[in-house]
This record gives sequence, structure tokens and C-alpha cells, in this order.
Amino acid sequence: MQDILKKLDLVDYIDSFSKLLAREKSIILEGDINLHHKHINELSKFDFKAPSKVENLDSALMHIQKQGILKIYEIFEFIKIINYFRYLKRFNFDGKMLEWLDKIIIPNEIIKISDYFDEKSNLKDGVNEDFDNIKYAISKNKEMIKQSLYKIINSTKIRTYLVDSQVHYINGEEALLVRGGFNHVLSGSVIDRSNSGFFYVIPHSISELKQKQNDLKNKQEEILFKICKEISSLFEKNLLFLKFLNKEFDRFDHYQARLFFAKVGDKNFILPSKNETNRLVDFCHPALHNAKPISIDFTKSVVMITGVNAGGKTMMLKSILSAVLLSKYLLPYKAHHDTVISNFKSINAVLDDPQSVKNDISTFAGRMVEFSKLFTSKNAIVGVDEIELGTDSDEAASLFKVIIEDLIQRDIKVIITTHHKRLAALMASNDNVELIAALYDEENQKPTYEFLQGTIGRSYAFETASRYGIPYSVVKRAKEVYGDDKDKLNELIERSSSLEREYKQKIAKLDDEIANMQRITNNLKEQKEKLDEHIYSEKSKLHKEYNDARDEAKKAIKAKLVSESHQHLNIAHQKAKEIKVEKVQEIVEFTIGDRVKYRNTKGTIVSIKGAKAYIENDMGMKVQVNLSDLSRSGNPPPKIPTKKATVTIQKPETGSIKLDLHGQRADEAIENLDKFLSDALLAGFEEVLVYHGIGTGKLAFAVKEYLKKHPKVRGFEDAHPSSGGFGAKVIKL
Repeated sequence: MQDILKKLDLVDYIDSFSKLLAREKSIILEGDINLHHKHINELSKFDFKAPSKVENLDSALMHIQKQGILKIYEIFEFIKIINYFRYLKRFNFDGKMLEWLDKIIIPNEIIKISDYFDEKSNLKDGVNEDFDNIKYAISKNKEMIKQSLYKIINSTKIRTYLVDSQVHYINGEEALLVRGGFNHVLSGSVIDRSNSGFFYVIPHSISELKQKQNDLKNKQEEILFKICKEISSLFEKNLLFLKFLNKEFDRFDHYQARLFFAKVGDKNFILPSKNETNRLVDFCHPALHNAKPISIDFTKSVVMITGVNAGGKTMMLKSILSAVLLSKYLLPYKAHHDTVISNFKSINAVLDDPQSVKNDISTFAGRMVEFSKLFTSKNAIVGVDEIELGTDSDEAASLFKVIIEDLIQRDIKVIITTHHKRLAALMASNDNVELIAALYDEENQKPTYEFLQGTIGRSYAFETASRYGIPYSVVKRAKEVYGDDKDKLNELIERSSSLEREYKQKIAKLDDEIANMQRITNNLKEQKEKLDEHIYSEKSKLHKEYNDARDEAKKAIKAKLVSESHQHLNIAHQKAKEIKVEKVQEIVEFTIGDRVKYRNTKGTIVSIKGAKAYIENDMGMKVQVNLSDLSRSGNPPPKIPTKKATVTIQKPETGSIKLDLHGQRADEAIENLDKFLSDALLAGFEEVLVYHGIGTGKLAFAVKEYLKKHPKVRGFEDAHPSSGGFGAKVIKL
């Protein structure tokens, strides 16, 4: 792992992540990556504190298993983990996090032990009466020693030999600082000398008190040993639980470290997918400061990067492999959330020159050793920098063409950088190969660090040599030796590759258009069949209703009584009124920008949401209507002279850059927050601060969800610790 991190320039990035872990461990998070991501997402809704640093407990668990007795500091490391899970259980988690924490049931006897200690690992008063008595006796004896020393300091007989009137602590012992000759007035033991040549002395008059102090401390250690023995025995009975808890703590430690790491620098989690699409969008390599974001589609089996020297080809290769590695291990990084990465079993980087005196191997031979390992791999991604390095480039082109084609068949994705146009030209006709060129600014004679897909790039070797100080006369002679014919040949290779790509793109575009026309034809055919069926159904319905009305009319004619005839005529009239023909409306698909007609109004569609559309009529007014009420209109909008309108908005007197929501209900807080943001926008504020507190996390979650949906909020983040930390949000408007 360390080797690949070093090759991809990710060592510092991973080190900065590892510092957020509560204890040192591998960055690999075992288990279902999708389940881990769900847990992290659910955790992100709550403001919680990170766990304190914890020692590795593998040795301590082994010691318990062998019925050993733990030291008090080892016991406290377990207590820190236990207390942290007790802290987590106070949150109102739901979903997968709740299911997971519910499985961690801490035995009552373990909870009782965890309450023995304060935050500094000291035993609390009341845990053991003998221990409390000894602690009190030690404190009282220490005070007696201090009083005895101050009594000596205030003695007129010793005062002339004292350097100062303080009690000094030297190696844990109370002592006085005196000048030479003190032995005439003070009997004591010298334990050290100062830089100025004075003596640190322990008077013999407090020796008995010091001895008593040592005896009390020894007694305290004996009592502490008994307490540790009892706790160790209890831990042995709950050994399986402690092992389980220790493992689950490491799992949560991975979660919290990734979550807090993602918050720094606006990083995203990009999960590996089963989709065969691979696309980087606005990726910034962590090793670069103010890096230009990279976007590249590397869905095809082979990506061949050519072009200018020092134009970023190697960093492009490292960026692709870095994104794959970070996604594989669920580590957040700076990229747009539209980035898509496949799940690769292994990641290989052939970047260095393997030649050295120590391994007695040539550059090319070392490269062949690296490639030979790939033939036993599957579902892997490999990056090769300067693929033709170490041998004749023409021979290498033929060899690597065949090697690459074989690797494609083995489901291996290959990312390559090369300056050799022959290899690029040989591979250009392969549908599984994507050509990418690093671009060069010929006017300013420097690389742009931008890339163009679908073409072979020039190396600009002569231009680069001139830029770095090679004399113009030397470069000119080199161009003459190189010859115009080879230069033209390179241009032909680049142009033929571009033409071939354009030709394939046009064919693909035509195929898409043909498929689209076929789809439209099929849809029209289906619509016609449905309309024919509908018309037949409506005709049958009308025929029946007409016959019913006619029968009622006949009954009215035959009726002898006038009242009865009127009754039948009324029924016939009612049936005639009830005869309705369902309107048959052709299904029309509208898109943004279409000219449409709504009742007596004509206009243009500006947006579509579901079954509704916003149209802007020819008078400039916007209205929301149902798509089903629209019909097409091909008439252009009439030209209406525009008038400039001036709108004056007065800043509210209540504008403020801070809002405190502590103690408010969620709905009340959101209402106040909405008014506050409106006032802030009118007042022209670009950044405001909102306090919501930590508490149960409900108010913080409601505030975050509201800010995500607010159309005028550009972004928000946790405030600086001095301004509220996790309990406040800095909102950018």
C-alpha cells in the first residue's frame, strides 16, 4: 500500500487523514462499502465530538485472556472506548446507525466500572474506602511537610543562607535552595545543584514525614493493585464483549475520521459502481496546490495520453489512478459528485525507472517484469508512464500494440503516456482506445495543462528546448537534421487520426439520429392504434346513448296521458344532455424554448417541472400552466419596445449578521431563519452566522436541510471553534 501511495504522490494526503483516527491503523475499511457509506451519511446529520486518542489494546486483551492483571492506565483505555459508546447512544440516530448501535449492549457491571474513573483516569472518591483514606492521609502528610519547610524558611538562623523563600520540587521531592556553608545552621541532604552553584537540600527534620509519605504511597499502590485485580477479573468474564467492542470502535473510528476529513476542503465521497462508465469531473490531485481541475472520460479500455513535454500527462495518469484508489477505500477527495468510478480489484502503477546497480536489471527488462505480472490479473487498472522507455521506440510500438490488445481481452484497463506517434497511430483505429492530447499554447510557447480527447498531440520538443535555454542556433540545426518530411509526416499522422475520429463521431451521431427517428415512428404508430381503438369505443358509446334517448322519446309519443308524455320527454332530454364525447388529444412532447399557445396567449417555454411548465408570454409575463393545456405555435413573438424599470429596495433596519436559535422548536427556528436570511439579503450581507447549538442534533439537522434547499444560499460550513464550532453555521449568500 505504501508503495502505490508513494508512486501516486498520496503519502501526505493519507497522513493528514490518518491524524484524524483515534488510534493508528490501516486505512483499509473492511466490509460492505455501500453499508459503510450509509452509516457515514447518517452520521453527517449529527454534530458529535470525535473520540479521544486511544492506545492499541491487542496486547491488553491477550493479557486478560492469560488471566493477567492490567495496569490502571490500561484499564482506563478500555474505559475511554466504553464511555464513548455510551455517549453515542444518547443521540437519536435512526436507520442503519440505530440498528448497529442497538447491537452493542454494554453489560451493567462494565458500566459500573466505567463510572469509577474521572476524565483524567483517576479513581473517583467513594469507589474504595481504604483507597480514599490513604489518599486523604497522603494529602495531609504532604501539607505537614510543606508547613515544616515554611517553618524552617521563616527561621532567622537559616535566613541568611536561603537563596529564596520558596519550596522547590526537584525529582518529585520538596527541597530548599541554599548557599554554601548552610551545614553550620541546617542539617540536611543535598539532592541537586542549580546552574548558579546553589544547593537543593532536604532538611533532616522532615525525614520522618518523608518516610511516612513513602509508606503511604506504597500502601496506596497495594490497594490500587487489588482494585486492578478485581477489574481485570471482571474483564476476563466479559472478554468476548471487550474484543467485540474494540473491533466496533475501530469501525466507528474509520467513519468519524472520513466524515471530518470530508468536511475539510469540501471533499466528496465517490462510491465505486458496477457501471462500466468511468469519468472524472473537476478532480484536483491532493499533491497540487491551486490545481487546475481535471475532467476526463476513461470509460474505454485504453487511454493513451500524448502531447507536449511537461504538459501534465504524468499528473493526468496519477490523477486517474488516485481517484480509483481513493474511491476503492472510501476516502473522500475533491471532485464533482458527477464523477463515476468503477470497482477495480487491483491498481498497478508502472511509473519509475527500475534500473539500478542493486537489482542488476535494465529499464526495459524491468518494464517487462511489471507487464508480465498483468497477464495473471483480471478486472485491474494499470498506469504506465512513458511506455516506450528503455528500448527502440519503433520495436516498442509493435510489441506494446500486441500486449495492449491482449490486456484488453483480459478485462484490464490501461492508462498510458507516450511521445511515440507510431504507437498512437497503430492504436488510433481501435474502438477500445481513447486518444488524449496535452495542449500547447504556441503563441506564448508554454503548456496549457489542458487536454483534448480524440486526437494525437505533438511533443513540441524543439519549442521546449528553446524555452529552457538551449541556444537558438542549436535548435535550428536540430530541426534541419530532423527534416521537413518527418515534420510533415507527424502532421499527417495527427490529421489522419483526427479525421478518423471525426468520421466515427459523425457515424455515431447519424446512428443516434436514425435510432431516434425509429423511436418516434414507433411512438406515432402506437398512438395511431390507440386513437383508432379510442374512436371505435366512443362511437359504440354514442350509438348506445342515442338509442336510449330515442326509446324514451318513442314512449313519450305513445303515452296517452299528457303528464306521462312530459315525463318521458324530460328523461329523453336529460339523456341527450348527458351524451358527452371525450376529447381526443394528441400527445405532444414539449422542450424548453418551444413557442406555444395557451388559450388566447402565445409565448415561450422557459422551464418544465413534471406535468407543469412556466411560459413567458409575448408581453414579458411568466405564468405556470399544465402541459396538457398547451399547443404549438410557430408564430414569432411581436416586437414590443422595452422600457427600463428601476426598482429601489430599502435595506431593513433590523439587518443583522448573527442569529441565535438556541431553545427554539424546529418549525419556529426555521421561520425565524427564513426572515433573517431575507433581511440579510436585502441588507447586502454576503456572509452571516447562525447559532443552533449541538443538543440532540434535531435543530442542527433541520437548519442544514433548510439551507440545502434555499435558492439564495451559495454554501455553508461549521463555524470556527472560537465562533461556535459544530454548534454554529457560517452561511454564504
